[in-house]
Amino acid sequence: MIHDPDTQLAFALHENKGVFALLLGSGLSRAAAIPTGWEITLDLIRRVGLAQGAGEQADWAEWYRAKTGTEPSYSRLLEELTLVPAERRSILHSYIEPSDDDREAGRKSPTKAHFAIADLVRAGYVRVIVTTNFDRLMENALRDRGVEPTVVASPDALAGAEPPVHSACYLLKLHGDYKDARILNTDAELETYPTAYNQLLDRIMDEYGLIVAGWSGEWDHALRAVFERAPNRRYPVYWAARGDLGAKAQELTAHRRARVVPIDDADAFFHGLWERTQTLAASRKQNPLSVELLVASVKRYLAKPEHRIQLAELFDDEVRRLFEKLNTPELNPRGSWRPDEFRARVALYEAATEPLAKMIGALGRWGDGSDLPIVLDVLKAIIAHAVREGGGLNVWLHLRTYPAVLAFTAYGLGLTRAERWKVLHVFLSAHLAREDREPKRVVETVFLWAWKGWDNDVWRHSEGLDRHKTALSDHLCRLFAEWGDSFLGLTSGDELLFERFEVLASLGHLNATDESELEPAATMPGSSGKIWMPVGRAGWDSQNWSILVSELAAPEFRSAIVRAGLAPSERYIDLFRMNFEKIASQMRW
Repeated sequence: MIHDPDTQLAFALHENKGVFALLLGSGLSRAAAIPTGWEITLDLIRRVGLAQGAGEQADWAEWYRAKTGTEPSYSRLLEELTLVPAERRSILHSYIEPSDDDREAGRKSPTKAHFAIADLVRAGYVRVIVTTNFDRLMENALRDRGVEPTVVASPDALAGAEPPVHSACYLLKLHGDYKDARILNTDAELETYPTAYNQLLDRIMDEYGLIVAGWSGEWDHALRAVFERAPNRRYPVYWAARGDLGAKAQELTAHRRARVVPIDDADAFFHGLWERTQTLAASRKQNPLSVELLVASVKRYLAKPEHRIQLAELFDDEVRRLFEKLNTPELNPRGSWRPDEFRARVALYEAATEPLAKMIGALGRWGDGSDLPIVLDVLKAIIAHAVREGGGLNVWLHLRTYPAVLAFTAYGLGLTRAERWKVLHVFLSAHLAREDREPKRVVETVFLWAWKGWDNDVWRHSEGLDRHKTALSDHLCRLFAEWGDSFLGLTSGDELLFERFEVLASLGHLNATDESELEPAATMPGSSGKIWMPVGRAGWDSQNWSILVSELAAPEFRSAIVRAGLAPSERYIDLFRMNFEKIASQMRW
């Protein structure tokens, strides 16, 4: 934590909802092509120089120094070029208001940072935002996320505004709004704030933690004074900085004992902060020790037939706990689609399902077949709970049955690890009743492509899987490499075991096809004629597939698979391999 301020800040924000306020400067809007004060200064110098016939200069700042004998000053230029605030507003308007070309190019619109902040506000992590910016990007991003902020851009607005504590989002625009002539942007205007502003800022500094981003700390004397007179350090200050802080900013961070957070840019910083808080929210899982106790209880009850009632009750209780975790506003299927929202929901489902999945995996590894009804009852209950919610976005509705996918995979891996082929066949072939529809086999309901939520384009949004051809399979393989310690033993991280299970599940899916139909399709030259079936990561992992092909060719294994019912004959296994190869050939190019 000492060496990772990003994680430290994410924890502080997550564990103290609503405690932190944001102080945002012009650096936040830089990515939106809205210039900073220095960039406006240089452009004003350029325009003045050209108007005076100076011609283009390689360094307009140096030209100004030579011409005036002073350093370029945003405040001084505005004072010299204008007489009243309304004139300054007109000058700034052209730098902030998007033109048609800007809109077409996506410039001067809310950035990734603005939307990430809006997400933090919507989730309740932040409720107070103080900004020196004149633009309306923050307001636009908040409204895009369904948050209507209380905007205070003048002392008059402050007098009539509801207090921060009663606002979903309180946005204080210290220097005003670019469409209002009362903007503050000269040294004289920024020397001090109105009394009402100072009183509010003193309260914010006293009662809230603070995250500073995009503000240099070098200008705005009145805001610097707020830092310097703050009475205590009730909550911490985090100062996000690109590169080294200036001398005055260093004075402020030292005075407030602020934690400096090095960043590349505001977009990456705030988006990363939002992602981390989502990960922390999703990690609200049971204590690992309590999960291991549940798995140990399953093993203990399995050892003695007289404990079958306790075993069933143990699963009933855990299914009830699962449903309590799933009935949460964060999993409302009516939310809008976003990749980060998808990752957050997947993490929530996994955190909620992990104990039950590990318990089911233990049944598969150490059971004797009499445990299968428990597993089927769990799958039926999860699916029935999921389909009760009939309205919403399809991707979120489909994801509601993801816990059933996890339970299915855990049991299948346990059975594969124990080489309980007969039970695996019965499990894959078992039928799940569906409301107003014909029953469907388990393997046709929650296995890879057969599952409604499998869409590869969606699962490619999982971390690190953006280019993967079997993103769901790869994600599950990675997940069970972690979860498998509880029930798979030393092979928990073995990708070969995972792919062996998926290949056998593919075989189980295919064996609903009669051999007389499969024979001509599988033996047809080229890739044509194949019979559709779900294929996981073994389709592209040629190294493990070659090992699995050798296993499928081994007489003892072939005989065991046929006796178990996973294939009607040894010839069928060969036809399955040919069919698999046809599908895999299209995955490997």
